[in-house]
Amino acid sequence: MGLQALFFYLFSFVAVASAFMVISARNPVYSVLFLILTFFNAAGLFLLTGAEFLAMILLVVYIGAVAVLFLFVVMMLDIDFTQLRAGVLEYAPVGALVGIVLAAELIIVVAGSTFSPELAKTVAMPIPAAADRTNTAALGDVIYTHYIYFFQIAGLVLLVAMIGAIVLTLRHRVNIKRQDIVQQVARSPNTAVEVVKVKPGQGL
Repeated sequence: MGLQALFFYLFSFVAVASAFMVISARNPVYSVLFLILTFFNAAGLFLLTGAEFLAMILLVVYIGAVAVLFLFVVMMLDIDFTQLRAGVLEYAPVGALVGIVLAAELIIVVAGSTFSPELAKTVAMPIPAAADRTNTAALGDVIYTHYIYFFQIAGLVLLVAMIGAIVLTLRHRVNIKRQDIVQQVARSPNTAVEVVKVKPGQGL
């Protein structure tokens, strides 16, 4: 067994074990920490395959932003997780169905690559064979040429999802002074200034 195969099995085992702990841990903070460990091992697998750009994106975006943000949200919000877990059994059949579908897809992919190894040669846009051409540059060429419209559509979908999340979580509080631009622009000197005559020795 080579060193690369040893690291592959090590990263794979730790990634699968930590992914299982994400869904089995009772404490949500521990779940987030196991999720970060899963991301680290997945980045290691990307490095073994020569996709260093995807590995760095996984570390920077998911660990540096998503996982840390989720960790702080879980720690700051007072969420009753016991009440949230009360209805888990109601969604168990749907979850089992989704799990069976995903397992069937994985089996089909693994079986297809095992019984038909020549499928790898039918890739439409393989990695360039040039020594000075990195996979990051090749990935950029593919995304911004052949898949530019899909890339822009994905960005729009994420933008709409972000705006929707902001709108759904926005709560207007009563008895709070808010800025009204139209009312401010429409003000005149008569309404903006009030002259009060104060008699000597008296306050307002």
